[in-house]
Amino acid sequence: MVKSFSSLQDMYDHGYDTIIDVRSPAEFAEDHVPGAINLPVLNNEERAEVGTIYVQESPFLARKLGAAMVFRNAARHIEETLSQYEGGWRPLVYCWRGGQRSGSFTYLLQQIGWRAEMISGGYQSYRRLVHQMLYEDDLPYRLVLLDGYTGTAKTDLLKHVAEQGAQVLDLEGLANHRGSLLGGMPEDQPGQKAFESALAGALSRLDPSRPVLVEAESSKVGDRIIPPSLWSLMKQAPRIEVSASVEERCRYLLRTYSDGLPDADTLSEMLERLRARRSNAVVDGWLSLIEEGDMAGLARALMEQHYDPAYRSSRRSIGVNAVAEVQLKDLDDQTLQSAATTICDTLEGLAAKGF
Repeated sequence: MVKSFSSLQDMYDHGYDTIIDVRSPAEFAEDHVPGAINLPVLNNEERAEVGTIYVQESPFLARKLGAAMVFRNAARHIEETLSQYEGGWRPLVYCWRGGQRSGSFTYLLQQIGWRAEMISGGYQSYRRLVHQMLYEDDLPYRLVLLDGYTGTAKTDLLKHVAEQGAQVLDLEGLANHRGSLLGGMPEDQPGQKAFESALAGALSRLDPSRPVLVEAESSKVGDRIIPPSLWSLMKQAPRIEVSASVEERCRYLLRTYSDGLPDADTLSEMLERLRARRSNAVVDGWLSLIEEGDMAGLARALMEQHYDPAYRSSRRSIGVNAVAEVQLKDLDDQTLQSAATTICDTLEGLAAKGF
C-alpha cells in the first residue's frame, strides 16, 4: 500500500499508470511531483476550515468534518475524472506527508479494485529528494556556458543547438524569464520550489558523459535562485562566447522583447531603481526616451550604458577566457543555425579531448 523511493530518479521512474496529488489546489500550484494530476480531497477553503477547527475547537471535530469532506470529494472524482479507468489501473497517490488525505483516498480506490498505492512521506519525501540533489549532492554534469553580451540571441542559439542533437539546459525557459532587468515574460515566474522541480527533472534527463550547454547567467534568473550545486558548476565551466554588432543586438531585443515590455510608467519605475548604479544624467536620458516613445533609442542606450558595462565588469571579476568565439554577422535564423553547428562542433571537440 505504501511506496518508498530511495532516489529522485527512482521516483521519476515510478512505473504507475497515473500519479495523483490529492492536496489542495493552492498546494499543488506551489509545486508538485512532475506529471501528477490534482484531485483535491479538500479544496483551499475546506482545508483552511478544517485547520481552524483543529486549532481553535477540537481535533476530533476537525477529523470528523474533514472525513466527510474527503469522502464527498473523493466520490465526485470517482464519478467524474476517474470513471474512464478499468480494473487494472495502477494509480500512485500522495498528499502533504503521506497522512490521512492520501491514505483515505488510496483506501477508497483499493476497495473499488484498483491497484492503488500511496507515496511514503507524501510530497515532503519528494521535496527532500529534490533538495538533496540541488543543495547537498555534487552534480555529475560537464557544463559549457554560452556567453555573450545581452541581445546576442543566446536563447535562440540554445534551441538550435538542441535541435542539432547536443545537450542543452535552458534555465531561462525553466524560470520563465529572460534573465535581464527587462526580461519578464507575460506569464509569472514559477515559485522557487516549482522552478527547482523543473530543474531537477531537466537535469535527470541529461547524460553526464556528454557536455551540456547552458546560457551564462548570474546566480538568479529573474527572482529565481540557481541552486548552489548547479551554480558551483557554472562558475567553473568553460565558455563559448558569441558576439554581434550593437545595431543587430538592438534590432533583436526590440523584436524579442515586444511581448514582455511593461507600459511606460512601469518601465520608468524599473529604470529609476538603477540610479544607484548609473548616474542621474544617464537615467534621466532613458526616461526622456520613454516619454518620446523612442524604444529603438532606449534599447541602444540601455545596451551601451547599462548592459554592456555590466557584462564587461562581470567578465573582469570572473577572469575567464573563452574556449571558442562565434561572430554573428546578423541574428537571422539562418545565421543562428550555422552558428549552432559551429557550437555543436566545439562541444564535440571538448568531449573528444576528455572534457
